[in-house]
Amino acid sequence: MVQPRREFISWREVYKLVSLIPSQFETEFDSIIMITPKGIIPAGILAAATGIDDLYIAKVEFPPEADIEKAKLFSWPTFLLFPEAEDLEGKKVLVVNNAWGSGRTTWAVNKQVEYAGGSSCTCVLHFNPYRNLLKYQPDFYGAITDAYIIYPWEIDPLGPERVILENGGKG
Repeated sequence: MVQPRREFISWREVYKLVSLIPSQFETEFDSIIMITPKGIIPAGILAAATGIDDLYIAKVEFPPEADIEKAKLFSWPTFLLFPEAEDLEGKKVLVVNNAWGSGRTTWAVNKQVEYAGGSSCTCVLHFNPYRNLLKYQPDFYGAITDAYIIYPWEIDPLGPERVILENGGKG
C-alpha cells in the first residue's frame, strides 16, 4: 500500500485556514461540537474567532478494522462522549474536526446531532476528497489536500527521537 504524502503545517497556516472558514457561513451557529482529540484546538480557535461560546465535546470510537471486516458492513461507532439531546434540540450546531479523510467520524457526529433534534453543519481545516468514503463532503473547510496533514499540536517539540550521547555529549 502506498503511503500518502505527509505535510507539516505551522501555527500560522492553522490560523490562516481558520480565518477562511467563517466567511463561508450562511447562518449563525448556537454551538460547536469539538471532536476529540484532534478537533479541539481548531474548534477552540474557531470559537474565539466567531464568538460562539456554547461548546461541547464528542468522542467517537469505531470498531477495530478486524471487526468491520468480519461484519462486511459500514458500522456505526460508539459515542464515548456526546452532549445531552436537550442541549442540542432546536439548535444550529457546527461540528468541527481537524480533517476529513474518510469522513466517517465527522459524519457520524453530524448525524448524531440530527438524531438529538438539532441541525448541524460540518467543518474541518482540511478536506481530502481522495480518501473520502462517503457521498458527502464537509459543509465548510479551509483547504483541499491529497496529503496526510500533521498539525503543529501533533509534533513532539523535542523532535522524533532524542539521541542519548555518551558522556553527556562531551567528547
